[in-house]
Parts: sequence; C-alpha cells; structure tokens
Amino acid sequence: MSVHLIVGQAAPPIELVDQSNNHVSLAAHKGHKVMVYFYPKANTPGCTMQSCGLRDIKNDVGDTVILGISPDPVEKQAKFDEKYGLGFPLLSDTEHVVSEAYGVWEEKSMFGKKYMGINRSAFLVDENGMLEKVWYKASPNSTPKNLLSALKASQ
Repeated sequence: MSVHLIVGQAAPPIELVDQSNNHVSLAAHKGHKVMVYFYPKANTPGCTMQSCGLRDIKNDVGDTVILGISPDPVEKQAKFDEKYGLGFPLLSDTEHVVSEAYGVWEEKSMFGKKYMGINRSAFLVDENGMLEKVWYKASPNSTPKNLLSALKASQ
C-alpha cells in the first residue's frame, strides 16, 4: 500500500460518476459527514453484504452521506443498485484514481495468481473534509456497524 491515510488528515478529493451518470464530488457534501466505502466488485457476495448492510442502516445515520466506490463501470453499478435498491451513489472508479489516492488499490493474490484490486476499506469524513475514522481491510459486515458506532461516539 503506497498511501496510508490516517485520522486527522484531509480526505483526498473525490470526483466520479455514479450509477445514474451524475457527477459526484466529496466537496459538494461539505457540512455533512460522509461515509466513503470501497468494495472490490458489484454483485459479489461480500460486496452485496456490505452495501445492503449500509442500505439497511441509512435511515439511522441522519444526514450522513453514503458513497460506495468500486472499479466497476457505471452500467454495472446501476444494475447493482437496481437489484438491491441501495438508494445511494455508487461511484465508478474504473481508472482507480480515487482508490489509489485512498491507498486501497493494491496487489492481491487468489489461487496463486497476483492481480491488482480493491482492499475493502471505509472512511468517515467529517463536516470539514477531514478523516474522522479510517478502516482499512474492513470485513463486509463491519462497515455498517463501524459507521453506527462512530456516529454514536461523535454525538
């Protein structure tokens, strides 16, 4: 991992297109907390568990914005959102520019084969664009729990 972000740092900028072809930026959400989570691939079991878990708590997080990011193209993000009714922006980072800025694009290995991919991670950005919480190597079911705990602790 070439970049390793820590709490208190400014969150790297995000400017990507979501599943509806809307341009989404982190800067546009200044004044709100933002949960930015990175998942490896839409419509896979772990990513579905993580995203649906966040969908299931989105009414419990007040005005906190949830942004999902993966290297999937816009069309695949749209199908993922439609299939599971996620209801929050799923950003397409096909060039992995944002993933690299957050230090989550890294070499992985499966069945002895090495490849580049997303290290499932999540970041809570505060109202001023600073990293409030950082969760590298998050498990799919920990992301919603971590968000709720962090929001409760900051009240």
